[in-house]
Amino acid sequence: MKTTIFSQIVGIALMLLLGSGLQLSAQDNESFFTVSGVVKDSHNKKKLNYVNVSVPGSNVGTVTNADGEFTLKIKHSLNAKEVEVSHLGYLNYRFPVSGNVDGMVIMLVPSAKLLKEITVRPDHPRQLVEEAIDRISDNYSKTPNLFSAFYRETVQKGKRYIQVAEAVINVYKTPYNQSIDRDRVRIFKGRKLLSPQKSDTLAVKLMGGPYFAVLLDVVKNPEVLLDKEMLSMYEFTMDDPVTIDNRPQYVISFKPAVIMPYALYYGRYYIDRETLAFTQIAFNLDMSDLSKATEVMLVRKPLGLHFKPYEFSFLVTYKQHNGVSYLNYIRSEASFKCDWKRRLFSSKYNVVSEMVMTDREDQGVKPFPYKEAFTKNEAFTDKVGAFFDPDFWGAYNIIAPTESLDAAVTKLKKAALTNSETKK
Repeated sequence: MKTTIFSQIVGIALMLLLGSGLQLSAQDNESFFTVSGVVKDSHNKKKLNYVNVSVPGSNVGTVTNADGEFTLKIKHSLNAKEVEVSHLGYLNYRFPVSGNVDGMVIMLVPSAKLLKEITVRPDHPRQLVEEAIDRISDNYSKTPNLFSAFYRETVQKGKRYIQVAEAVINVYKTPYNQSIDRDRVRIFKGRKLLSPQKSDTLAVKLMGGPYFAVLLDVVKNPEVLLDKEMLSMYEFTMDDPVTIDNRPQYVISFKPAVIMPYALYYGRYYIDRETLAFTQIAFNLDMSDLSKATEVMLVRKPLGLHFKPYEFSFLVTYKQHNGVSYLNYIRSEASFKCDWKRRLFSSKYNVVSEMVMTDREDQGVKPFPYKEAFTKNEAFTDKVGAFFDPDFWGAYNIIAPTESLDAAVTKLKKAALTNSETKK
């Protein structure tokens, strides 16, 4: 059953946390400058999240955080002259750079004017999705690629962070005409913070964290949403077009059309009008039947724990370079409530994992050994160390932490130090 396969990819494992050397790169020592700021909508001044910020003509980039903020580190050896900012529904914006820039405020202009001449295709939207599936081998990489990426996963109990873990990782991806089973992930440099409070001993572990994030590359892993045999389970609707990277996109929404023994999904495909490449896919697990949703979300839990799901959402984006589309950003978010038998109060949890590709090599790329690869049976937080070096990331690009996450990290550090001193 394909949904069972998907549940193995994205399922959450609830586990009891009792209680509570990585290789470095020469990149740490490379000379670089930093460009940072915030991106907003020019009309309503709203901060824009998950906006692409990159160096044109290169593979270097990152995305804005939930507060619209970004920090981009650019090696001097790159000889970068500009930085480009792009986002769904907005015109691209470029600005010159030559050294450190801090506190920029970038106003993106909605791209509605570009869409006036676009006519919606008369074809049935499902047929358009099928055409896009047929063109995957033409639109996506035909050669192996080695990505540098930043991965972060956080767990909140109510509004309080109880776990923060993040890492620079290597992602080896085979060509898109090959199985995703051969793609590999390696932790290059990582760190974590866990709440030491006893009341937080019930926490969430994302088994296989960054490995499963890579499996959410739905274009390469069609069993998730792009298997033609599954399309008959959904109803498709053509929505108003938008632009991404100044390129017009068809927007096709989908929702369950049948009742199955397992939960289905609803969401939107964004398909490049010229190439029919999938540019972005946003989807949610259907929560109309909570028991079915639980079967997808929950791998295992402690005895006596009641689990109630609220949301399971995903965002997968691709970025085109020299006519080829590459994986760019993946985000998943799960919200659920847990309560124990004989306890009066329950706790709501929010689990977020996100990964952004920050650089890419495609010349002479070879896979790293399997023994170095992170596997689906490993928990990310078990593979990374402490969270105390303020210059930990060096020249590596990351997703800038939000203000609330920064504050949470400070509190968790203090709590960890206090707990360590108490045990002495």
